[in-house]
Amino acid sequence: MTSVTRSRRQVRLSRALGIALTPKAVKHFEKRPYPPGEHGRARRRTESDYAVRLREKQRLRAQYALREKQLVKVYENARKTAGLTGEVMVEDLETRLDALVLRAGFARTILQARQAVTHRHILVDGKIVDRPSFRVKPGQTLQVKPKSQATTPFQVAAAGAHRDVLPAVPGYLDVSLEKLQATLARRPKRAEVPVTCEVQLVVEFYAR
Repeated sequence: MTSVTRSRRQVRLSRALGIALTPKAVKHFEKRPYPPGEHGRARRRTESDYAVRLREKQRLRAQYALREKQLVKVYENARKTAGLTGEVMVEDLETRLDALVLRAGFARTILQARQAVTHRHILVDGKIVDRPSFRVKPGQTLQVKPKSQATTPFQVAAAGAHRDVLPAVPGYLDVSLEKLQATLARRPKRAEVPVTCEVQLVVEFYAR
């Protein structure tokens, strides 16, 4: 899939879910803030509870660019963990390596962040980790490997070029952007995670 095709799909998905998933989608979303398709402009009929919950689940999936199987696994694990299941789900997802690469500002979108990880540009505590789903533990440091830091995409990131389109760095992450380095200071709390989702509806979707 080309980057243009991928970008169009992200814009279309953004409009369908009612949230901008990429900086490019923000501009398109401002022009056409309604779902795609010929009936997109028409006011939505009263949606069923199922449709509302399904959309929230799809929103969460899209923001982390997960497969359904991956999100189901996160839900199953969260259900067995102490705390509110929906909050535990988001707090767990937020410790994924690709999510933290994005939050730190080393990439502009979750897909770019994932690519940085799979292309072996990211170190965790000095060792290459090429698994986007790797869970970073509090106290661990992620960094763009020295050789990769000299490349244009990461030079652009180090100059802070992505900060204008990304949310503010959350409190659980200590970032040194010029060094392309970040440390997970503590476990994320749901209220701090810059994700748009009614997590309780996601739980209700899977619990049905």
